Amino acid sequence: MAALFGHGNPLATPVGQMIEKSTDGSQASENWGLFMEICDVINDTDEGPKDAIKAIKKRLSQNMGKNHTAVMYTLTCLETCVKNCGKKFHQQVATKDFMGDLVKIIGPKYDPPTVLQEKVLSSIQSWSDAFKGQPDLKEVEKCYNDLKGKGIEFPMTDLDHMAPIHTPKRSQPEPEPVIRQQRQPSLRAMKYVVREEIQDQPPQIAQIPVVPAGPINPTTEQMGKLKSELTVVNANIKVMGDMLTELDPSSVDPSDLELLQVTTVFVAST
Repeated sequence: MAALFGHGNPLATPVGQMIEKSTDGSQASENWGLFMEICDVINDTDEGPKDAIKAIKKRLSQNMGKNHTAVMYTLTCLETCVKNCGKKFHQQVATKDFMGDLVKIIGPKYDPPTVLQEKVLSSIQSWSDAFKGQPDLKEVEKCYNDLKGKGIEFPMTDLDHMAPIHTPKRSQPEPEPVIRQQRQPSLRAMKYVVREEIQDQPPQIAQIPVVPAGPINPTTEQMGKLKSELTVVNANIKVMGDMLTELDPSSVDPSDLELLQVTTVFVAST
């Protein structure tokens, strides 16, 4: 019967739907407004804490090893809820089952990037310090000590200057940037680089060089200028090559083609 009302699927509950939407890996950045709405639902409803933790577990299990961005958004959502929700939610986090799920994220099976490993470890470390001395939340400290006993190195964290775990409701937290894996710049990002280079170049007036008879013996100054110009040409050719690699003929934007044509002229002129 519960399944008929959406409770069989953790993401079908009201807070579950919000968590699924806020942790969509296709988003350009964290949805802080929705994170705070999730905290309000958790604090204002009886089923909020339990439904939220089930939805978070579901999102983690769906994306571990598949979508690192979605996992990072889910961990950020979790961290925001821990900082802004009360004891009932903390009790849902501080269970052997849930802490075990967090540790799975950093296991070799899913080959997580360093930023995800550090996110999980720093969260466990800060929660362990915040929940210290609370018997009903002891599983967090136990998990922390177990990992340390296995030789896991935790990130350097100044626990004394971290924001408190429980902050007033409806307060907007300071956004923490998601650190992504380093990757090649996108075609959109290249646009601004290339356009700035084009704008920085003074207008060139074509001149017909006078070629003297006999062997050419360039001066040191001329050789230096030649090497400098060759460096610029090589850099421009590399940028254009990267753009051609990223360009998708099936879904090309007209502005991309325009930029590519401008860049081609720019490279040729140098």
